[in-house]
Amino acid sequence: MAAEALAAEAVASRLARQEEDIRWLWAEVHRLRDEQLNAPDRCQAEGPCLTREVAQLRAENRELRHCLYRLRLCLAEELSHQARLESAARAEAGRAAAGAQPPPSQSLEEDVKKEIDPDNEVKNPPNFMKERLKFFEILKKDHQLLLAIYEKKGDSSNVITVRVADGRTVKGEAWKTTPYQVAAEISQELAETTVVAKVNGELWDLDRPLEGDATVELLTFEDEEARAVYWHSSAHVLGEALELHYGGLLCCSPPGDGSFHYDVYLEDRAVSSAELPVLESMCQAIIKEQQPFERLEVSTKVLLDLFKYNKFKCRILKEKVATPTTTVYRCGPLVELCKGPHVRHTGTIKVIKIFKNSLAYWADNPEMEMLQRVYGVSFPDEQRMAAWEELQEEARARDHRTIGKEQELFFFHDLSPGSCFFLPRGACIYNTLIDFIREQHHQRNFTEVLSPNMYSCKLWEASGHWQHYSENMFTFDIDKDTFALKPMNCPGHCLMFAHRPRSWREMPIRLADFGVLHRNEPSGALSGLTCVRRFQQDDAHIFCTVGQLEEEIKGCLQFLQSVYSTFGFSFQLNLSTRPENFLGKIELWDEAEKSNESLRALQPPTHTTSRQLFPEPREYCSLDPSAPGSQRCGECGTGQIDGREKGCWAGYMARPRSSGSSPGPTLHKPEAF
Repeated sequence: MAAEALAAEAVASRLARQEEDIRWLWAEVHRLRDEQLNAPDRCQAEGPCLTREVAQLRAENRELRHCLYRLRLCLAEELSHQARLESAARAEAGRAAAGAQPPPSQSLEEDVKKEIDPDNEVKNPPNFMKERLKFFEILKKDHQLLLAIYEKKGDSSNVITVRVADGRTVKGEAWKTTPYQVAAEISQELAETTVVAKVNGELWDLDRPLEGDATVELLTFEDEEARAVYWHSSAHVLGEALELHYGGLLCCSPPGDGSFHYDVYLEDRAVSSAELPVLESMCQAIIKEQQPFERLEVSTKVLLDLFKYNKFKCRILKEKVATPTTTVYRCGPLVELCKGPHVRHTGTIKVIKIFKNSLAYWADNPEMEMLQRVYGVSFPDEQRMAAWEELQEEARARDHRTIGKEQELFFFHDLSPGSCFFLPRGACIYNTLIDFIREQHHQRNFTEVLSPNMYSCKLWEASGHWQHYSENMFTFDIDKDTFALKPMNCPGHCLMFAHRPRSWREMPIRLADFGVLHRNEPSGALSGLTCVRRFQQDDAHIFCTVGQLEEEIKGCLQFLQSVYSTFGFSFQLNLSTRPENFLGKIELWDEAEKSNESLRALQPPTHTTSRQLFPEPREYCSLDPSAPGSQRCGECGTGQIDGREKGCWAGYMARPRSSGSSPGPTLHKPEAF
């Protein structure tokens, strides 16, 4: 204990000296910057050198602060523990003098534990929350010190120009002026209705200081990006309630579609629907407290210590965070690993409802820990909440799972989860739809084929699916070889195309398939007919030349328009942009994007999105909320241009019989059903 005290003293002394060095060096940086106006050649070499020295000292300073905090914490724990043991020893000595005997099964350590944690139940905030808050306050002081160094009052170089999206311009101070202050200068009403800012195209907390000249957009709840921030902040409110109520380990709160949820690990305990009103009341109390959201950027190494009590946060830091630093947010007693941004304070959330709970698995893997998932929704006024509740009531009335049972169309059973049992009436509708889409294929010169249900894993390795999709495939061994049920038809159709040499005169070749597909979806994701493990779809692939690509894409979209309009559906077309890790030749990408741009002339609304899950040119369709029986956009058919066959199918793919030609792209037709 004495050694730890001496170590803490030494670190504190060194820390104080370093802080003095940082202030002096930063003053030198500003002095050289001012002198550079008169002698730029002499100062040009000295300034960057000192700036690097300041950065190096800051990094070491953060590590020392962290070390000092840990030493002081260990020292305090040791002193507290020693005091409790001495108190218990004195109590035992008193009982012995009076002739009383302690229970034989109880030791001094158990006495102390029972005093601290009677009945072994979580009746107060968990200890890790208190320690976490102390740690956060240490980090916050360090952050405030850096901000104080950045702020140099009276220095004209700190004056910045802020351009608001409506065209007006305001002046501010770097590292001091915030987007909220900019909004308040325009009007207080605007400041109060703004959910989040966008600074130079990046989402930004309203109370986060601007760092330089900037263009600021002020987003309200009417903006899609602002709604996502609003609901993510609401998820943190729910997370705080879950921690306080259960004392569990928070896992993650991924963005939802029109709502939010939080996953929590409770070991052998489960959340019951009867507890949802209690959680909702706790959330409402947190909202009334108007707890501010505070942001800190912290080194990953320090965060591993901050979240050492939570194995899930440590996994995220080790597996998902590739940068030396990342951000944490605090509201009330909750300190959460999060990229942000968030609303200013919990009071921005006016109405909240906790409406559902379910089971989930870490990383959607049934072999990992089972989690408890709790769902909620929030709005800035009662009218929106009432409208949402009305939509939920309508959705329950037309839930296809309920209709399927009531009208004896189909049902699901636990003995075959994710696989639908179609009853005679349902089978009649099902076959009628297949006949309809088969006729549509015939009118557009698609040729129907039948392909196997299972393939060797060698085929999936050649196509690239095995490396990225094997965990979602049903696999089994035959004669010491691994096989898998097909989750898609693409590789089988490529084998059909490649089974003999092809002439360019045969192009385009359009293959349609109604074969049965199997995908190993997580149990928690299964949901009626919208997410299943066994299904059929109007799958089709077009093998064409690059010159035929544009016409084939137009034909696919006209196909969709015809089918959707028959059922009264409208849709919007989303074009994914080129990702950094794109596959295939850049010439094919250029041609594909040129072809995609021509689609804007077609009837459906067309949008460009940065969402790109696959490294090939891709477009996907979403049913509009105006579609009959629909309350929100739902992703439907997805098209993709695949130009990788030459590399992936070496040994399988035959070259078209034309001078020097190579296999053209494969167009994955968007599914209508």
